[in-house]
Amino acid sequence: MKHIIIGTAGHIDHGKTTLIKALTGRNTDRWEEEQRRGITIDLGFTYFDLKNGTRAGIIDVPGHEKFINNMVAGVVGMDLVLLVVAADEGIMPQTREHIDILEMLGVKKSILVLNKCDLVDDEWLEMVEEEIQEELSGTFLENAPVVKVSAVTGQGIPELIDRIEHVSEEEVEEKDVHTIPRLPVDRVFSLSGFGTIVTGTLISGVIRKEDTLEMFPGGQECKIRSIQVHSCPVDTCYAGQRVAINISNLKKKELKRGCVLAPTGSMKDSRLMDVKLEVLNSSMRMLSNNIRLHFFSGTSEVLCRAVLLGDETLGPGESGYVQLRMEEDVAFRRGDRFIVRFYSPMETVGGGVILEPNAAKKKRFSPEILESLKQKESGSATDVIELHVRDYRDTMATVSELARLTALSVEEAATAVRELESQGLVCVFPMKKDIYVWHSRDEQEYREQILKALENFVKKYPYRYGMPKAEVHSTFMRKVKPNVFDRYIEFLTEHELLTRCGEYLAPIGYKVNKDETYGKVRKKLFSVLESARYDFQKVTDINFGNVPPQTVEDILLLMAGDGEIVKVAEEMYTLTAYMEAAKEKIVSKLKADGKITIAEIRDMFGTSRKSAKPILEYMDSIKVTRKTGAESERISNL
Repeated sequence: MKHIIIGTAGHIDHGKTTLIKALTGRNTDRWEEEQRRGITIDLGFTYFDLKNGTRAGIIDVPGHEKFINNMVAGVVGMDLVLLVVAADEGIMPQTREHIDILEMLGVKKSILVLNKCDLVDDEWLEMVEEEIQEELSGTFLENAPVVKVSAVTGQGIPELIDRIEHVSEEEVEEKDVHTIPRLPVDRVFSLSGFGTIVTGTLISGVIRKEDTLEMFPGGQECKIRSIQVHSCPVDTCYAGQRVAINISNLKKKELKRGCVLAPTGSMKDSRLMDVKLEVLNSSMRMLSNNIRLHFFSGTSEVLCRAVLLGDETLGPGESGYVQLRMEEDVAFRRGDRFIVRFYSPMETVGGGVILEPNAAKKKRFSPEILESLKQKESGSATDVIELHVRDYRDTMATVSELARLTALSVEEAATAVRELESQGLVCVFPMKKDIYVWHSRDEQEYREQILKALENFVKKYPYRYGMPKAEVHSTFMRKVKPNVFDRYIEFLTEHELLTRCGEYLAPIGYKVNKDETYGKVRKKLFSVLESARYDFQKVTDINFGNVPPQTVEDILLLMAGDGEIVKVAEEMYTLTAYMEAAKEKIVSKLKADGKITIAEIRDMFGTSRKSAKPILEYMDSIKVTRKTGAESERISNL
């Protein structure tokens, strides 16, 4: 079922509240002062049922200039606006400002309601209608259908309802229920026995009873205790509905109009936003750099400074890229629309669209920055995700972080990432808790650096298996988490871009150099170790001719890696076969006697105590023996 929100707009005393009462049978003026003064000060909410069974929410917004902030808060989530113009007065200044605000905030569907037609004759009505059409030329209301009514007598009300039903069925687009839910809060109050209640228009997604959501800005989690839609308890509410939600964990004093209820971690508090700002043609003002403005979007009203990124000034009818530096934390989504008003005197001067809701401070007149904002303005959500991925050159981005930055759902962000992957623009590394994303351009740059380093390494050390993986990580990708780095190395191995031997990395196809030098060292070492048996000799005491010590060390490690020799102590090696034989004898002795001493090992292998100690310590290292307390005594560890 399609859920729609209808709003009113127009000059004070042109009959908006009376019109709603004629449509619904209810008075939306809630406060005693409103009823006493006969003007709408705050937002009023009610509903009525269309003939097709659709229940339409309706918002009565104030028309008085002093309450423009309340009017803007009412526009959020509107699908259709009834622009109410009194036939006896025509379009007034406040009506023009409302039209500008509605257009800037992206309201597309409208009906022009000529009210108080009972107060004028046909000739006057025809003249007023012509004047109104001239005034509306060039605005989004230019081709809006016109319905003539009298909210007092009921004249034209059935025709208006028919027109509303037609527009809602044929022209109003259904809101997206498959994205993250967002509820900009327009009222906060508490009820005895219930606690805190927030109300607003659910502009996207679905909220269910018992959901745990987060209130932005501030990041406080809260649980949905109960939901009402048009005073009826429900378990689920959908985008396009006016809702009242009873939440736990938060008190009334902690909240205010302008807060946004959304899934935990789905948005990010911000004080910097990049926007495309357009100054109204009708404005008499010039925007200068760093000017202080009132910012309105959703139900938020915040003071800010406007930093003009590509212009010295912006005049009537001009537009440009601007960074808004807010005086309070806010939480928005790319594509949200806004208006700005002068700080003093208060008048609407322009508005636009948010391009980057979580921006970094930017320099003015930077060609790269302006080009990036141009891409964000014209691009899809996928394009924007790609731009954000580029910001994570050294660390990789996660899908959940991309979702927070763009205020997309995790599913939407993941879909965008998959699309970018299919286009070859990003590399994706799935992990247990999240998916890491790297821009292909950055991955290629890092890969080239790593492969070049591996080539240089094996040239310098031809008798090693390759560069230690930990060294590659610390040298090139230290900001990447170790488990993600390991996954990247798997990626390079799977794509046959490098060779891995245990914890060593080398260029693809690399084999250790077992040349004449290698053969010379190996032959000499075997000759010495075979004759020495368990009387270990330090490597530094062996004469390898003109072979450099570093080369000897590398060849020793290579032979140890191949399983030909083992290191029993610092600078002491022996043949692997000797230590395997020693292990068998020691295990047999332990089985028979339960313990063994250094003296017994010395006698068993006909060696010195100096060599017996390394044998025992080697057995400790491979978990054959363990200490019992005495330094020279061991028991079985098997």
